Amino acid sequence: MRIQDLPYPDPGVPDARSGPRFLWWLGRNQLGGQLKSLAWGLLHFVAVSAQPFCVGYAVQAVVDRSGSRLALAGGLMALCGAATAVGDTFLHRAAVTNWITAAARVQQLLARKAARLGSALTRRVAAGEVVAVSTGDVEKIGWFVEAVSRFSAAALTVLLVCVGLVVYQPALGVVVAVGLPVVAFAALPLLPPATRRADVQREKAGRATELASDTVAGLRVLRGIGGEDLFLDRYRSASQEVRHAAVRSARMWSLISAIQVLLPGLLLIAVVWYGVHLAREGRISVGELVTVYSSVMVLAYPLRHFEEIAMAYSFSRPSAKRAARVLSLERLTDAGGSRAADAPSGDLDDPATGLLAPAGRLTAVVCGDPDTAGRLAERLGGHASEEGPSVVLGGVPLDELPLDSARAAVLVQDKDPVLLSGSLRDLLDVPASGQVSAAAALGAAQCADVLDALAQGSLDADDPMDARITERGRSLSGGQRQRLALARSLLTDPEVLVLDEPTSAVDSHTEARIAEGVRDLRSGRTTVVFTSSPLLLDRADRVVLVHDGEVAAVGTHRDLLHEEPRYRAVVTREPDGEGQAGPGERQVGERRGDERRPHRVGAAAPVAEDLAGLQELEELQELQEIEETA
Repeated sequence: MRIQDLPYPDPGVPDARSGPRFLWWLGRNQLGGQLKSLAWGLLHFVAVSAQPFCVGYAVQAVVDRSGSRLALAGGLMALCGAATAVGDTFLHRAAVTNWITAAARVQQLLARKAARLGSALTRRVAAGEVVAVSTGDVEKIGWFVEAVSRFSAAALTVLLVCVGLVVYQPALGVVVAVGLPVVAFAALPLLPPATRRADVQREKAGRATELASDTVAGLRVLRGIGGEDLFLDRYRSASQEVRHAAVRSARMWSLISAIQVLLPGLLLIAVVWYGVHLAREGRISVGELVTVYSSVMVLAYPLRHFEEIAMAYSFSRPSAKRAARVLSLERLTDAGGSRAADAPSGDLDDPATGLLAPAGRLTAVVCGDPDTAGRLAERLGGHASEEGPSVVLGGVPLDELPLDSARAAVLVQDKDPVLLSGSLRDLLDVPASGQVSAAAALGAAQCADVLDALAQGSLDADDPMDARITERGRSLSGGQRQRLALARSLLTDPEVLVLDEPTSAVDSHTEARIAEGVRDLRSGRTTVVFTSSPLLLDRADRVVLVHDGEVAAVGTHRDLLHEEPRYRAVVTREPDGEGQAGPGERQVGERRGDERRPHRVGAAAPVAEDLAGLQELEELQELQEIEETA
C-alpha cells in the first residue's frame, strides 16, 4: 500500500482480543511493506558493517605495500558508501510508509467502529479515551509497526557480522560473538519497571487532559460561579503529578540508554586489549586488529535499534490495548440487517414500554427520571436496542433493517447535541429529504437572533451562513447551541424525529414559539418529544406518561394535568396529590391560556422551583399584590 492510495478500500477485520494480537494482526496485514523495509534495512546495515572489513583490508595493503589491493579496498569502500546511502534513503521511505499506512488503517477501523456503534460508543467507552486512541495512540502503534522491520534488519546484521568475525578471525571473533548478546539483552530486566512507569505517566497525563477538557467545556459555568481558581489549582496539581511521573519514567529510560552506551564501550576495551595482546604475539595482523576493532565500533549503530524496539513496544502495548478494547465492541444486532433496505413508515411502537407514537402526529413523552427519558429516546432509535425487543416502525422491527436504513428512518437528537467546528453552512450540510429548506428549519427553531449574533461576531462573512462556529459551539450560549442543533434535525426531515429535551436551555417565550414552529413544520410527520415543559406538552397531539419503565397514562396535557397525580407531580414539581388548588389558592397560567407550568398562589406556593425563572416569579408577585389590594 502506497501513501497516495490511502484510504484503504477495506481496512479488514482486526484481531482485537488483546493488544499484542492487534499489533501482530497489523504487522501481518502489512507484510509487503515490512519485507520491503527489511530488504532496504539489510542493504543499509550490511553496507555500514562492511566498511570495517574494507578499512582493515586497506590498512593491511599499506603494510604490505600492495597498490593493487589498496585500490581494490578503495573501490569496495566507495561501493559500500553508495549502498549505505541508497539503503538508508529507501529504508527511511519504506519505514515512514509503514508508519503512516498502519496509523491510517487504525484510524479507519476506529472511524468505522464509531459509525457502526453511534451513540452507544460513548456509553461504553469514555469520549476522552476514544480521542486519545484516535490521536496519540495511533502514532505510537504506527511507530512500533515501522520499527519492527528496522529492528529485524539490525538483528540479522549483528548476527551476520558475528559469524563473519568468527570466520575471519576466530580468536577475537569469539570474544565479540559472546559479548554482543550480553550487550544487546542486558537492558531486558529494566524494561518491565520502565514500562510500568511509562504507563503511570500516560495514565496521569490522560487524567490531566480530561480535566483540562472538562474545564474548557464548562468555562462559561465556571466563570459564572467563580470557580476558575479552584479548577486551576486542580489542574496545576494534576500537571505536577504528570511532571513527577515523567521524571521517574525518564530516569529509567536514561539508565537503559546509559547501559547501551557503557556495555559496548567495555566490549570495545576488551577487544582492543585482547587484540593488542594477540598482535604482540604475532597471532593476528594489524589489518585484522583494525577490522575487528572497527566492526565493534560500527555495531553500536544497529545495536541502538534494540533499545528503540523496546521503547516502541513498551509505549505501543498499552496504546494497542486501548485500541483493541474500542475495536472489540460490537452492536447487539446485525448492522447488515435481514430486511430490504427500504425505510418503513407508520406507527412507532416500543413493545418493552408500551409506548406508541402514531404516524404523522406529535407525541410528547413525560418521564420522571431524565436518565430514563434518555435511555428510552435512544431505544426509539432502534437497531442498537440493548434491553428488550426491538422498536417497531410500521410493523417492521428496526433491528432487522440495514443500519443506514434504520438511521434514515428514525433520527434521535439527544439532550446534549454536538456542534462541529466550521461554518453554519457546513453545520447544515446534512443528509436531508429536500422537503424542508434551511430557512424554514432555522425559522421553526427560532434562530433569527443566533444568525444576527453570528453575523456580528464574524469579521469576514457577510452572509450569516458563512460565519464560523467554534468547536462544539463554545462561542454560543446553551440556548443558541440547542436551537441550531434543533434546526439541523428539522432540516434532515426524517420519517420519525425523536427529540430529548430540545428546549431545556431557552426562555419560556422562545420555547412557546419553538413549539408552534416544530408542530407546523413537522405536520404530517411522526415526532416524539421527551419533555416536561407545559409549553411543549400543550402543543402535542398526544401525551404519554412513562412511569417505572412502562406507559402509565395517555391523553392530552390538560386532561392528564387534572386527572393523573403522577403526571401533575412531574410537570408542576409538586408532590403527589397536591395538584388541586386548596382554599385560598388557585391555578395561575400565562395570559394566553395554560401555556406554562401551573402555580399555586398562596403562602406555600413553590414558585421558586419553577424553571421559568425570575420573570415568572415577578409576574406572580404582581398578581398576588392585586389580590391583596382587592
